[in-house]
Amino acid sequence: MEDFIVEVTAQNAQQVLIEESMKRPVVVDVWAEWCEPCKQLMPVLEKLANEYAGQFLLAKLNADTEQALAGQLGVRSLPTVMVLKEGQPVDGFAGAQPEKEIREMLDKYLPKSWDVQLQQAQKLVGEDKLDEALTLLRPAYTDSGERADIAKQYAAILLEKNRVKDAEQVLGKILLADQDADYQQLMAQLELKQQAADSPEIKALQQALAENPDDQEAAYKLAVQLSQADRHEEALEILLGLLRKDIGFADGAAKQAYLDIVKALGAGDPVATAYQRKLMTLLF
Repeated sequence: MEDFIVEVTAQNAQQVLIEESMKRPVVVDVWAEWCEPCKQLMPVLEKLANEYAGQFLLAKLNADTEQALAGQLGVRSLPTVMVLKEGQPVDGFAGAQPEKEIREMLDKYLPKSWDVQLQQAQKLVGEDKLDEALTLLRPAYTDSGERADIAKQYAAILLEKNRVKDAEQVLGKILLADQDADYQQLMAQLELKQQAADSPEIKALQQALAENPDDQEAAYKLAVQLSQADRHEEALEILLGLLRKDIGFADGAAKQAYLDIVKALGAGDPVATAYQRKLMTLLF
């Protein structure tokens, strides 16, 4: 059943109230045409059903046309709202209630936003849409208080994208109790990535800069090499140093490279946000 809102009748009651409530919460709204408070409440419930987009099913039951069903549910006044889980009533209220209180009631039974984001991200990973998955996992990781299972999924994609430094930071916060086989596997991948991070070109440019820290051409080339190796933050830091000295360095190529890296990181990326801010400070 894909709908967010359904009408309950004697014919579909078994499917809606029992079978569907085994999969997700079902919010039953018992109403009648003559009931004024029902007319105030129903638009609020419909709005929430559409906003939560299927996390719960709103089942509207007309007490006049389905008197026997309303009686079986023990309805004594209208409107009556009840929350069903696994075929059993677990919560509810009688009379019209403000939206805030209804949300608070629903939140007790609905998955948290980060669980929904994690589920959606895992689906995107399966479709090889890693950038989109990262966009979901970033807030899920933060909002969940850096929960370990989300952290591991987040770090896995960061490693896949060669965001080694970012992955190291995420893995470094995972507590000992959560350092399971998946964590150990991610740490092994991290070590391999770190060992392979310095290409001969990067090593040569790093050596040239060590010998001559004022070699801006070598610094620019190193930034380009680092960005190609997905070592974005290191590249941005070098480019920022060049732009501080000369905003038009390399005929504007340094500034363009900087903007390209920020854009590639994507909206909402903390590294992109931080370096966007730094460039704005420099420009204005």
